[in-house]
Amino acid sequence: MHPAANLDSTAVTSVASDRLVAGLDLGSTGVKILVTDADGAEVLIHQLPTPWLAGPGGTTVMEAASLIATVRELLDHVGVELADRFGPAARVRALAVSGMGESGIVLDAVGRPVAPAIAWFDPRGAEQLVALPAEIAEQFAGRTGLPLGVQVSVIKLLHLRDAGLDLAGTRWLNLPEYLVSALGGEEAAEYSLSSRTGLLDQDTGEPWPELLDHLGVDASFLPPFTDAGAPLGAASSPWVPPVFSGAALTVAGHDHLVSAVSTGSFPAERYHVSMGTAEVLLRRLDEPLPFAARERLAEVFINCVRHVVPGTWVLVAGVKTGLLMRRTLQLVGVTDRAGRDRLDDEIMALPAGGLLADGDVSVAGARNDDGVLKLTVRADGAGPAEIFEAVLRHGNDELAVLIAAMDREVAPATSALLTGGWASMRSVQRARAAVLPGVQVSHRSQDTAYGAAVFAGALLEPAISSSHP
Repeated sequence: MHPAANLDSTAVTSVASDRLVAGLDLGSTGVKILVTDADGAEVLIHQLPTPWLAGPGGTTVMEAASLIATVRELLDHVGVELADRFGPAARVRALAVSGMGESGIVLDAVGRPVAPAIAWFDPRGAEQLVALPAEIAEQFAGRTGLPLGVQVSVIKLLHLRDAGLDLAGTRWLNLPEYLVSALGGEEAAEYSLSSRTGLLDQDTGEPWPELLDHLGVDASFLPPFTDAGAPLGAASSPWVPPVFSGAALTVAGHDHLVSAVSTGSFPAERYHVSMGTAEVLLRRLDEPLPFAARERLAEVFINCVRHVVPGTWVLVAGVKTGLLMRRTLQLVGVTDRAGRDRLDDEIMALPAGGLLADGDVSVAGARNDDGVLKLTVRADGAGPAEIFEAVLRHGNDELAVLIAAMDREVAPATSALLTGGWASMRSVQRARAAVLPGVQVSHRSQDTAYGAAVFAGALLEPAISSSHP
């Protein structure tokens, strides 16, 4: 499978229909599946909303059964369409699963979920954060490469423990890992997803014993570690439709990182910007930064963690601009793609920065430890276009802080590639070109799902080194 193959949504007239592969992306907003042929040409894409259950105060969870039902609906739909297009011989031979970090499922000794997945953007965990032993809190950023906050999985796990969940004898699977297991594959802890939990020591590549002790579990709480793309068995669960039955399975890894390798290369001098619910800037590293540098970066919420490409690391700098932009659209009554496109045109009719004076509209909330949209309008004339433009400028301000921090630790990047759903908006492209160098925009509609399909293709042809990201 060639990782740089075109992803234009055109009909494929000549396809080896028994050699198809698929990438599944468990995103914060939608669950997407993308099927390609063995040469990397797109065959189809389908998407369903991520089945979150929203509660008061921003609390958000997902039942394991709801996730399985959503994925089953997607696979059934794909199975019917492939059979209609290619006949009964159509087969997806390999399936790779990518997705969001931080969220996962706690399983009991026989593999039954004992708690719902808590969303990475759920605000719970503040009490557990304060109660962390001082020696763990002081070492957390340097050890794990993550800023200490309620977003990391271990804080949510401490919340569940303190709410009455007995973690003794249980185990944890990140959502993509859980789905591979539910499809019939082996349980495994993929490194890039495990890096999001706060349980992985970046220097040793093993769980952090003192943090496991504080959580009240031992090393068996995490399954054996594996690289992204490692074979994990075959799809064999009874609910898997015939088109996917027997497909080789793997975990592709953390969604933003999988997006970064969807083009086949991720130069160290480039920002890869993945624009979903979170907007994430990535820089590839050929070796991890030292403990002290990880501590400095964590002060501005920048991660230094393991990449989906074995033997490499990434800087991950995130802001919640996608979340704020989504809520802004809802606020101004934009509910569909056509409305968003009209708003985009209205913004582009304005000069960059809008027509209002500085301070007439102020925005807050994009920092990775926030995510609460705060708008202050001090003048008339602040229509939907001006408000959305102000949200874009606020995103630029927060990104500039992150870029300056990364530039103090590594050589500045010389180019940037925008990917993800928001990247198709011309107003977003114009705004980000003000803070990022040499901005280009991906032509793919689903970079993460396509990157996962690249990992799936590598399971079929492991001897072809170019097939693997």
